[in-house]
Amino acid sequence: MKANKYLHYIYFPADFIVAFVISFLSFLAFYEMQGINANLVPALICSLVAAAIVVIVLFAMRIYQILTHSFGLIESLKTMMSILLVGIGFIIIIYTFLKDYLSVDGHYLWIWAFSTIAIVFLIPSLRFLWRVVMLIRYSKPNRQKIKTMIIGAGDAAKIIIDDSKMNISSNNQIVVLLDDDANKIGSYFAGRPVKGPISHAAEIIEKYQVEEVIIAIANLSKERLHEIISLLEPCPVRIRRMPLLSEMASPNAHNIVNVDLDDLLHRNQIKLDNCAINEMLKGKTVLVTGAGGSIGSELVLQIFNAHPQTLILFDIYENSTYDIQQKLVSLIRKDDIKDVKVVTLIGSTYNEVRVEQVMKKYHPDYIYHAAAYKHVPLMEDSPAEAIRTNVIGTYNVARLADKYKVKKMVLVSTDKAVRPTNVMGATKRFAETIIQYFADKSTNTYYAAVRFGNVLGSNGSVVPLFMKQIASGGPVTITDKNIIRYFMTIPEAVSLILQCSLFATGGEIFILDMGKPVKIISLAEKLIRQAGYVPYKDIQIVETGLRPGEKLYEELLIDKEHQTKTSNEKIYIEEKEQVYPVEDEIKTISKVFDMDETGDVKELLSQVITTYKITNN
Repeated sequence: MKANKYLHYIYFPADFIVAFVISFLSFLAFYEMQGINANLVPALICSLVAAAIVVIVLFAMRIYQILTHSFGLIESLKTMMSILLVGIGFIIIIYTFLKDYLSVDGHYLWIWAFSTIAIVFLIPSLRFLWRVVMLIRYSKPNRQKIKTMIIGAGDAAKIIIDDSKMNISSNNQIVVLLDDDANKIGSYFAGRPVKGPISHAAEIIEKYQVEEVIIAIANLSKERLHEIISLLEPCPVRIRRMPLLSEMASPNAHNIVNVDLDDLLHRNQIKLDNCAINEMLKGKTVLVTGAGGSIGSELVLQIFNAHPQTLILFDIYENSTYDIQQKLVSLIRKDDIKDVKVVTLIGSTYNEVRVEQVMKKYHPDYIYHAAAYKHVPLMEDSPAEAIRTNVIGTYNVARLADKYKVKKMVLVSTDKAVRPTNVMGATKRFAETIIQYFADKSTNTYYAAVRFGNVLGSNGSVVPLFMKQIASGGPVTITDKNIIRYFMTIPEAVSLILQCSLFATGGEIFILDMGKPVKIISLAEKLIRQAGYVPYKDIQIVETGLRPGEKLYEELLIDKEHQTKTSNEKIYIEEKEQVYPVEDEIKTISKVFDMDETGDVKELLSQVITTYKITNN
């Protein structure tokens, strides 16, 4: 469509020639009909002037700025009215000032009227002629077409239909539209049949052999969007959609997008009020451990927006930590931020000396402890390392937080800590116990833990894995077709962590109401469609069996009947268990570093965390 940008260079001379030729022919026709042997020079000059005025008026009306592929009825009427006004004005001038000069009488009025009408229709026709040429060019029978159904027979659908005709990169053949409006059902829209209601999508897809569905309802609610996507899930089709009005950056943002991560949740994204959080963190010193990870880096970004005095990034992995550091440096330069100092430090939380160096030098007001090993299968094979980071690392940070009078420390935990069946979950449950122990013991620091489910798009989660498998042509592997998980987005998870730090007063374990769990197989199918493929046709989904320590179902609460609701309707507090000293358990668990056998490490861990059940699946 790039050529359309330069078509006005052709339309200038073309419009001028059309107007000049018809104007001059009108004079010749009049002279011939009246048998007048008049001087043609005045008629020639007059025709040239008339043509020039037509082009000038069209330019003034910005007709030449209209792209050819968007030249429609309204643009045609605007062009016609402009030319008609020029014709009326010109005939008035002729009969007022130039009647004798041009040797014309009243009979010429009719010829000029017909000539003006010819110009009125011919000039817009030039634009439509180009569209016809392009339509023929891009409608060659050898082009492979994708049979497409549009949901929503409105303005957005018209944009898609026009694009499918004129866009060389579009292979969509719109065969049917689907709508709930009874006034539209049974009619035709842009030459395509309109069927309905939307609840009949499956049978319409089968009848028209639809391969792709585009949802084109801009004023759709998120809930209704999820309902429609659910209707389409059993069908062997690709799914795309136009942005919702709330997602459009501008009124012209009509690009078709794939179903995104938010759509995979089957619920509205949870919005939390960050004003109080920003007020709490502004001007303070904040330490984020595990700052280079998926959760840690988003924590860093959201805390940075609160304008703390000093933001300390602490992580053992240098590459991802460097990436988030450079992102902050870029933001500081871009917005000329002078009131936030960013400190990036490499180190491990299980190195007590290093952690104390940081605490002693910077004296953080708030600590968000996201440093942890989180990958379940890997921790099954390296349980001592999971204990070293998830348990000993948390103990070091918690103890030193009390020693250096940190105001609040918040632990990032997981739903796998509930009745754990794997090492990772057991170590995170131990970490929660450490937090609750120091909450009872400390008179300086408020402690809390935040427990949530799987995070869409985070490092080590199923979404990046599925995307890589899809990109390589499949198959997509799932452990069990019945496995379900609770999901949230990374920004949701981090907003929850920050929100809970407001509520923290003494060892609470906060849980988010995450809505309904999602079947992993459904998630895989949606991601395949999002990539433009059809599940089980283009990309296969294969079961591999549950991995060691993996559950079919994850839990967020041990006993939902004993939970306390906070002032935020989405956040709950688990009833606190009896707290006991952890120093002896820390000494006991430290023995694992001298053990060679993985089984022995797990056995010792199960003795310390009695709710941990070792599995052999």
